[in-house]
Amino acid sequence: MLTLQYLRENTTDAKTRISKKNPKHASAIDEVLRLDEAARKAKANMEMYQAEANALAKNVGKLLKAGDLVGAESVKTNTANLKERVRAFEEDYKKTEHQLFEVLVTIPNLPHHSVPEGLTPEENELVCEWGQVPILPEGSVPHWELIKRYDLIDFELGAKITGAGFPVYKGKGARLQRAMINFFLDEATKAGYREVMVPLLVNGESGFGTGQLPDKEGQMYHCTVDDLYLIPTAEVPITNIYREVILKEEDLPVKNAGYTPCFRREAGAWGAHVRGLNRLHQFDKVEIVQIAHPNESYKILEEMVKHVQGLLEQLELPYRILRLCGGDMGFGSALTYDFETYSTAQGRWLEVSSTSNFENFQANRLKCRFKNKEGKNQLVHTLNGSALALPRILATILENNQTTEGIRIPDVLVPYCGFSMIS
Repeated sequence: MLTLQYLRENTTDAKTRISKKNPKHASAIDEVLRLDEAARKAKANMEMYQAEANALAKNVGKLLKAGDLVGAESVKTNTANLKERVRAFEEDYKKTEHQLFEVLVTIPNLPHHSVPEGLTPEENELVCEWGQVPILPEGSVPHWELIKRYDLIDFELGAKITGAGFPVYKGKGARLQRAMINFFLDEATKAGYREVMVPLLVNGESGFGTGQLPDKEGQMYHCTVDDLYLIPTAEVPITNIYREVILKEEDLPVKNAGYTPCFRREAGAWGAHVRGLNRLHQFDKVEIVQIAHPNESYKILEEMVKHVQGLLEQLELPYRILRLCGGDMGFGSALTYDFETYSTAQGRWLEVSSTSNFENFQANRLKCRFKNKEGKNQLVHTLNGSALALPRILATILENNQTTEGIRIPDVLVPYCGFSMIS
């Protein structure tokens, strides 16, 4: 959530930057500032009349002691009238504050100045590419054919148990999935992240804190009886560990990593681009999260990007990095890098990670702060990244490593899964 102080002091800059995401939000900033001014006026009037009422009330006792009953009654009447005005302005203030909040929470984060202009994925900026696209043997097929051939994943069985988009991993498919999870977690530990295991259900306060609510309410599975939500990403519970927490400046950055299943209701349209593992309702992911000092967050973002690059290079997967344009960015992000691996069998790039800096947008919702050197509480910056999301990584590994003898497992995963080929 944007801070009112920033919007008051940097209105032109805020409206210019927000227009990169969607020009309509500039008018919402105007509405927030109008309501903010109205709320402050109502509060000022409330406090002014309250002060007058308090001052008058002090005279009642003096008048009574002096035997001036008429004067005392007159003061009581005037005090009562002032208190009625106080109640009216208090009601107006609360109503206006509520309206302000309702508008403010609909405004996305301001894009960083480096975010490119654009409204569609085609306008994202290519940062770099790495690796060679492998040349596959004749007769190579996409992963949804490979998983049937080698009995690795059963989508029909998952549909029977739950519904479409909930696969059942079997045999070497399950072992390879577990191998990737352990590899990603071990690499995160080496990079200084503390591993955490967090709940898969969160309350509404947690969903609001990281910006999923109310923006993505329709995309989350909602357990209505208990009013809890299945997590769309481990970012939500891990970041909410620090909701309403005041950290010490010397403890920053705080680095956590966690593996969780993730649940998302939006499965997209029909077609080859969403077949097999390309898009699921339930999938596994390792997430890295940092709580950072505002002066260090963009340096930390680059470090997180390098961490994800290292994972993909160890997996021997060709990848590219995109800096997302304003219109393709998430609601809470100030700057996002997307990673895509190239699927040779499908002949296209598949997104496998997003790594983002949210600046103080989530922190303002979470009330997550640190005490700075001057002894004042200051909002932290929050960052997170997929390191990595498993389905499309698995799809690319299967497709890009198929040979006439079977599917070769990347060397780095062999110690984790215990086999070097699927045949």
